Amino acid sequence: MISSHLKPQVTRLINPVVKFAVRLGVTANGVTIIGAIGTLGSAFYFYPRGELFVGTLVICFFALSDLFDGAIARVTNGAGTAWGGFLDSTIDRVTDSAILIGVLLYMIDHDQTVSILILISLVCGGLIPYIRAKAESMSIECSGGLAERTERIVLGLTAIGFYGLGVDFALLVGFGFLSAASMYTVLQRMVIVYRALHKV
Repeated sequence: MISSHLKPQVTRLINPVVKFAVRLGVTANGVTIIGAIGTLGSAFYFYPRGELFVGTLVICFFALSDLFDGAIARVTNGAGTAWGGFLDSTIDRVTDSAILIGVLLYMIDHDQTVSILILISLVCGGLIPYIRAKAESMSIECSGGLAERTERIVLGLTAIGFYGLGVDFALLVGFGFLSAASMYTVLQRMVIVYRALHKV
C-alpha cells in the first residue's frame, strides 16, 4: 500500500517541524480539527462552484494534517491517543465523504455517469472501514485490500484535479477505476471475514 511505503519516510522529513510545533503548544487533536474544518470548507466552497483544481490544491494542503496529527501524538508520547485515535478516524470518514459529495454536487448537472461512479465510491468508502471495524469487534483482523484510504484519496483527488485542469476524461477514468477498486476491496474484506468465521 502507498501509505505503508511512504509514511515512514515522510514522517522522518516532517519530524523537525513536528517538534517545533509541539514546543509551541500545538496538539494532535487541534491539528486534526483544523484540517477537518479546512477540508470541509474547501470541498463545499470550491467544488460545487466548479473550481476543481483550486479546491483540490487547498484540500491537499489541509490533508497534511493527517500526517502531522499522528506525528505530534507520537512525539508527545501518545498523549490522548485513545480519544485522538477515535476523533481522527471519525473525522477521516467525514472529510472523505465531504470531498466526494462536494464534487458530486457539481457533476450531478454535468455528467450522470460520473455522478453514479462517485456515488458508488462514496458508499464503498464508508463500507470499507465499517467492515474492518465490525470484523475487529469479532476479533478478526481485516485490514488491507486493493484500495485502502490513502489509495482512494490519492486517486480521487488526482482525478478531480486533472479534470479541473481541463482533462475532460479524468473523472470518468479516475472514478471508474476508484469505484471498481473500492467494490473489489469491499469483497476482499467480506471474504476475509467469511473465511475467518468458517475457518476456510
